[in-house]
Amino acid sequence: MADKTLSYSGSGRAPGWPSFYSFIPEYMKGMNGYFYSFKGGNLYRHNTNDTRNNYYGVQYSSSIKSVFNPEPSLSIKLFKTMSYESDSNWSVSLNTDLSSGSMLATYFEQKEGEWFSYIRSNASTVDWKLRSAQGVGIASLVTGLPSARVIEFAEPIGSIVNVGDVLYVSTNNNGIYSSPKIAAPILSRTSNTLTVDVSIDTPPQNPLPTNPTTDSAILVYKNSVAESNGARGYFMEFTMTNGSTSAVELFSVGSSVMKSYP
Repeated sequence: MADKTLSYSGSGRAPGWPSFYSFIPEYMKGMNGYFYSFKGGNLYRHNTNDTRNNYYGVQYSSSIKSVFNPEPSLSIKLFKTMSYESDSNWSVSLNTDLSSGSMLATYFEQKEGEWFSYIRSNASTVDWKLRSAQGVGIASLVTGLPSARVIEFAEPIGSIVNVGDVLYVSTNNNGIYSSPKIAAPILSRTSNTLTVDVSIDTPPQNPLPTNPTTDSAILVYKNSVAESNGARGYFMEFTMTNGSTSAVELFSVGSSVMKSYP
């Protein structure tokens, strides 16, 4: 955990430790109704302007971490959506005991005073147990240049494979197939061929594209953000971040949760 400055409040109905601050002073002191601190031998007086989260010339973001945990340990849940009431837009990252995901601030739409978004998988997520993964078949012939490698199949591919899906290759080694490795996004397709460009890097999953060969097992993975259907787990831990330099308020956070069925 990064170093933080803790604050304590003894007033109100629930005295305690309300916040962690990003600034790490060398010395601090309250005097005449103001809070002072020293950093690098310089004296600073806090709360003297309207700019929030700026300490010693460095701009920080506000973040809040919490957890959804209905029916602890009783069943695996599917967390479908995220919503919050606020006067500002927040980005969200999340983790469960089984998966992870994120939601950019631009994913949220404001509806009737509440910000709402479906939970998305991270862009680099590759989980072969999800429905985003599809097996295509065994390559019967591979031809063409690296910039336009054409993979032929003995059987029709089917309509579930689309241009833009990322192609993966499982190499055949005397009947034993390797773990799938990324090749490239699909450029075009026919009823029984797929064309990819393996001459360029394909970040972020793997900087070295795998060249498909005859007898390789071919798989595709759809866009993990667009095809996401939520996050599964016993609980969901989330972190909300806001980089505004003005005062903002966050009133409540919620999620649509249901039992996950295999």
